[in-house]
Amino acid sequence: MLQAKLSRIKLLLTDCDGVLTDGGVYYGAAGEELKKFDIRDGMGVERLLNLAGVKTGIITGEVSPSLVKRAEKLKITELHLGAKDKPAVLKEIISRLSLSADEVAYIGDDVNDLEVMRLVGVSICPANALSLVKESAQLVCTSNGGNGCFREAAELIISAHQGVKPSGRASETIALNSGHKLGPGEPCYIIAEIGINHNGSLEIAKQLIDEAVTAKATAVKFQKRTPEICVPRDQWEVMRDTPWGRMSYIDYKRKTEFGIAEYATIDQYCKKVGIDWFVSTWDVEAVDFMEQFDTPLYKLASASLTDTQLIKRILLTGKPLMLSTGMSTVKEIEDAVNLVWSFDRNYPLSIAHSTSAYPCKPEELNLRMIQTLAAKYPCVPIGYSGHETGLATTVAAVAMGATFVERHFTLDRAMWGSDHAASVEPQGFQRLVRDIRDVETAAGDGVKKVYDSELGPMKRLRVNISEEYKSKA
Repeated sequence: MLQAKLSRIKLLLTDCDGVLTDGGVYYGAAGEELKKFDIRDGMGVERLLNLAGVKTGIITGEVSPSLVKRAEKLKITELHLGAKDKPAVLKEIISRLSLSADEVAYIGDDVNDLEVMRLVGVSICPANALSLVKESAQLVCTSNGGNGCFREAAELIISAHQGVKPSGRASETIALNSGHKLGPGEPCYIIAEIGINHNGSLEIAKQLIDEAVTAKATAVKFQKRTPEICVPRDQWEVMRDTPWGRMSYIDYKRKTEFGIAEYATIDQYCKKVGIDWFVSTWDVEAVDFMEQFDTPLYKLASASLTDTQLIKRILLTGKPLMLSTGMSTVKEIEDAVNLVWSFDRNYPLSIAHSTSAYPCKPEELNLRMIQTLAAKYPCVPIGYSGHETGLATTVAAVAMGATFVERHFTLDRAMWGSDHAASVEPQGFQRLVRDIRDVETAAGDGVKKVYDSELGPMKRLRVNISEEYKSKA
């Protein structure tokens, strides 16, 4: 019954002190009053919106500058400070947003929350709420206020919206905001990795997108770096020969990096031609930059698997995360997965087997790792990021269970740049997609049957025909 009520929620309202904060008062160096927020709760706000379409609002008697800052950071616009009559505020919100009371949930912890809690569809309180409030609440969290209570409630609502039980991992399948899905039983999610093969040219990027659409790829992927962060300082002034003449390495990296204008154009163009697009982010500032766009997921490059700060920043977006595992030990993979699961055991995570050699020799592809990872993480979609020459081994990866594949993509392998030689050209990518789809069709359902096309040969070649097929043959 509660699960059904949670599945109808469209807005989660919450008190502040004792719910979003621990109720304590802290003072900064200038004597200003501060509040202590739990980072997990902030992630809950983003996940609620991204995974369930549920917005968050705050109704509080507090008038706190730190709460205003927190709401701005989390993009909470339904913010009501200094509320003297919370039920009146609730009724105004419901009327203005054209909601019904049963589409709203409220988290409170004190007696001034009781009347509001009686008016909403689902009333929630933290574990350390007043006894009177606990008796009235439909759902009492196991976490205290300011220590994950909001996040716990958010995850229960997300689970209800996704139609799963709140215990254990939500699903083996990840639903992307583009409408595509990652996971067993779904069509292989085929990624044309443009990366930096656009060579800093928006026109080349558009041509690559067009060719990916023609090949019927599911998505194109780029790479986003902040050159001043990703290029070691001692390499900045190293001179390089480039298509634009001889220049310093830092200037070359700046020249090949797309900014807001280019990515805004890419965003609009991909929507126009009907293909997903996303990026591998190489630093925290790159994630901040990419949050301007509503991409379906983030890719973490193999080189970044041990970058805990970058992983944490991506987790705060709530968007699905695809980890690539080249140049990594089993322990490093385990550490990265455990870091994700320490934030949220149900986080939408996928893992790509990869070997970081360009191009990679067949004897180093180790495709059986796809099955090893699938056995180790049975509820996580496992895929393959390949850097080999040729197509057969990538098709084989799908036959061995890869739910998504990624190959570098170029207009011409002879073009200038570091990744072109290990990339697939347009005609090759068309064959790759075609062969993957053929393998998926040929895989069948594993149930033995006699097809109509076999009845003729049966009549001609069989000495004895089973009774059930005599009339047909």
